[in-house]
Formats: sequence, structure tokens, C-alpha cells
Amino acid sequence: MKKLIVALLASAAAISAAQAQTTTAPRAYVGVGIATADHEDSYSGLSSFNSDGYKASGKIYGGYEINPMWAVEAGYTDFRKSNFNYSSAATTINGDTKGYGYYLAAKASAPINDQFSVYGKLGVQHSQRELRSVAYNLKDDDTGAYGALGLQYNINQQVALTAEYERYGKSKDFGAKADVWTVGAHYAF
Repeated sequence: MKKLIVALLASAAAISAAQAQTTTAPRAYVGVGIATADHEDSYSGLSSFNSDGYKASGKIYGGYEINPMWAVEAGYTDFRKSNFNYSSAATTINGDTKGYGYYLAAKASAPINDQFSVYGKLGVQHSQRELRSVAYNLKDDDTGAYGALGLQYNINQQVALTAEYERYGKSKDFGAKADVWTVGAHYAF
């Protein structure tokens, strides 16, 4: 993931001579991203609990810019499979968690200059986490609020790079946490 971030930043720096033009709305856009959420869990009463920490996963999204300030966006993030093991009494148990989240949100953008803008998103999300082991088989569905804050760099009129913090509902008891960091790129039509 660090290599991808460095590559995205290097690409942005190499193309910085190309100034972003004024966008013409309305228009649609699609994008992909790399999202990471903490998979670290700990439970009281269990000793030697070990689980994966932050894991990179994929995100796809698309939206429709109503005007340069307002847009509507939908997206899907796969939180990937994460392994864990723990000791309870004299037994060691292995298992895994997996999950996903999707959202529909309104997006408000404010330009900093011709190339950079900040944005916020507010909407509704649905996410699911599953925990599977020999001892447990749990499922947690959550439908609730979605929010995000981000920074966008416009390479040109069609291509932009983004970095954002997203919140998928309430805190989770297992699996990927609700706080997600994402870097991505999108193309506007």
C-alpha cells in the first residue's frame, strides 16, 4: 500500500504542470480506491488474543456532480478476510472475520485553488461483519449514518486523486472497525 501511495503522489507531482480546468457540471464519475481499516480485536476473559491489524482492501464508487459544489455518491468497500487466534482455558482457537460496507451520500465540495478542494460526505450506509471459528459463528449487520472528510487533487478536468477518512456507522465488536482511511482516483465523464 505504501508503494501505491508513493506512486500516486509521484504521478501527481509529475503531472502538476497540467493545470486543472474549470469543471463543467452536471457530469458523472467513477473511481477505485484502496481502503484500510483496523482489524485488531481484544476481548476480556481471553488470554493471548492475536488478530490482524490494519489491512488494505478495495473500494469502488461512482457519483453524479449536480454542480461544482454538490454531488451524490455511492460506493462499496470490501473489508477482506482477517485471521485471529486466542487462548481460553487450555484451548487455542483459530478463526477469521470478513465484511463489507456500502453507502449512498450527498457530497459537498469547496475549492482551495484550481487543483485542490476539500469535501465532506453525509449519508446512509449498510455494513456487515462475520466471525467464524470452531467455537463461534457470529454475524453483525449495521445500517446507519455514513460520513467522510477528504481532500481532492485534480490532475486535469477528468482525472482526480483523493484521500479521505470515512466512518461506516457505529463501532464494531469484531472484524474491521468503522473508521476507514482511503486513497483513490476517479475519472469524470
